[in-house]
Amino acid sequence: MTTTSDKAGWTTAAILAGRLIFGFVFIMAVSFKLMDIGGTAQYIAAAGFPLPTLLAWLAALLELALIGCFLTGAYFSEAALVAAGYVLFLAFAFHGPSHWASNQAEFGFFVDHFTFVAGLLFAAVHGPGRMLAINSRGLLRR
Repeated sequence: MTTTSDKAGWTTAAILAGRLIFGFVFIMAVSFKLMDIGGTAQYIAAAGFPLPTLLAWLAALLELALIGCFLTGAYFSEAALVAAGYVLFLAFAFHGPSHWASNQAEFGFFVDHFTFVAGLLFAAVHGPGRMLAINSRGLLRR
């Protein structure tokens, strides 16, 4: 039989794990950008966007901000919504229908972005949880 306190324990752990996963996905993304910002700019230019170096740096800054929000819980719901929009944009801009004819794997990459967006939207609705989350009054505790 499950008690309320048991449920609170596993849900808190699941929320924290989800926040860590969101954070680490963006840590990996920004790491690759910062290791080769020129390569990232070339990729952006190949997709037809102007000012690719500026856009690469702006993407890196956005991802750093998202990491901070996901790991601290500060502005978590807002960050999850921004991240969902960003990931949706990336899906269409870099893996959308125009890419499918030349490389069928692009369709898989496109669909993967939607599963991530679904998780981000769910997280935006439910928030960062009550543990290890910063709000305007400081660190939240149960």
